[in-house]
Amino acid sequence: MNTKSLVPDAHTDTPSGSQARRRMPGATVIAGGFYLVMGGIHIGIVAADTATYRHFADGALLGFVRSGWSDLFMAHPATWGLLLAAGEITLGALLLTGGALARWGWTAVAAFQVLLMLFGWGFWLWSVPALAVIYLGARRDWVTLQ
Repeated sequence: MNTKSLVPDAHTDTPSGSQARRRMPGATVIAGGFYLVMGGIHIGIVAADTATYRHFADGALLGFVRSGWSDLFMAHPATWGLLLAAGEITLGALLLTGGALARWGWTAVAAFQVLLMLFGWGFWLWSVPALAVIYLGARRDWVTLQ
């Protein structure tokens, strides 16, 4: 057994060779943390006042989004709000787990942003730049996470 690869390198204090741990890319940490925080915000909204969600879809681009929000989401806003929180926390956890799970996380985060755009032109102001950042972060991280 070659023990040299298990001995920390004097300059980096990390194991050298095949035992070296890769640092998680910064974009992954930032995006993962963002989605964890957003999940927490939805938990806070549910705890404080679910009526906060009432007007979220008022500017939706398609009628079925407005009516679906009103008829489905607002029929049980606490349940849907907590499911939304669970989804965002899951996205954050996927990103922060790394490896293949982070790839699933990046894909799901991009899909989430595209779906958010159905809620109106104002969301495009957020989602288009967010998708550009997601693309750049995922592209860079995709190689690093192998």
